[in-house]
Amino acid sequence: MKMLPKWVLIVGLSALSACGKAEQQTATATDAPVKSTLQTVKVGEVGTPELHYLDGHVEAVNESTLSAQTSGVIEKLFYDVDDFVEPGKMIARIKSNNQQAGVAQAQASLDEAQARFTEAQTDFKRISDIYAKRLIPKADYDTSQANLRAAEARLAAAKAQITQAGEELGYTSLVAPFGGIVTKRHVQLGETVNPGTPIMTGISLDQMRVVVEVPQRLIGKVREEKKAFVFQDGSNKSLAVKSLTFFPYADPKTNAFKVRIDLTEGAKDLFPGMFVKVAFVIGKQQGVVSVPESAVVIRSEVIGVYVINAQGRPALRQIRLGKKLDENTISVLAGVDAGETIALDPVQAAISLKQQEGVKHDE
Repeated sequence: MKMLPKWVLIVGLSALSACGKAEQQTATATDAPVKSTLQTVKVGEVGTPELHYLDGHVEAVNESTLSAQTSGVIEKLFYDVDDFVEPGKMIARIKSNNQQAGVAQAQASLDEAQARFTEAQTDFKRISDIYAKRLIPKADYDTSQANLRAAEARLAAAKAQITQAGEELGYTSLVAPFGGIVTKRHVQLGETVNPGTPIMTGISLDQMRVVVEVPQRLIGKVREEKKAFVFQDGSNKSLAVKSLTFFPYADPKTNAFKVRIDLTEGAKDLFPGMFVKVAFVIGKQQGVVSVPESAVVIRSEVIGVYVINAQGRPALRQIRLGKKLDENTISVLAGVDAGETIALDPVQAAISLKQQEGVKHDE
């Protein structure tokens, strides 16, 4: 057998050794932890409020019907249904001929009473001076004093009459007590009205409240917790609640207690009569798994999060969501356990996963 040259054997062994080291380095690189810049968070397990959802309806805090306080004919209507009225603006005017005549008559009576009072004062002063010299009997002095007091009373009555006449004239102009929208017009132009006749109804959209009928079996827990969340239809963001008012009696037909929830001013897209979801706190649940809502990814019918394994690689895992706990956190019923690490940004996690898969494929 022909022997190979010694230098050929040395080169061959060196090549095999290099290949072995390369394979070992590749395997080691594959199993080594991957350095990642992904922002992560550990899945939490917290005690969360136990919520019971009920339907409620919205109503305006400020809603009123302006009625006539004097008699007359509707002379002018400045607004109609769905018009916005600023506070203090005149919404209707009643023909004021009779009321103006009443003011003129009251003013004439006041002038007469003032003249009689001045005359009585002068007469009383003259009689007092004469009586002081004992030139007239005391009966004349008493009569003059009584006449002065009567004139003073008539003057006070005349002043009250002119005040009343001015009020009657002011009633011919109906002014909006607050800013809002006209919801109903009860009279027509030229219609005769009397005190108590409804003129217009309006509401203010600045401040709203929600009314809920709470079943008898829940009212005790609701009263104890005194906390509720209000959600608009199709929205997971709760509205700011100002206060809760509990009515101290139940409806005898439904055995339900009315609860009124005042919302903070400035709630948008809320109108009286709308239905909303109200979540009352009735206790506390322990051991609820929760994740940030921003970490949840939705792909078609799959809902999941990117879980980071021991090597630092993200992997999409399907989960089943529960109820929303607050503005940024949502509970998880299945799919992840407390203590596992997930990516906060699912988009960056997907990009990182693609990049790692590309590097592995190239190797």
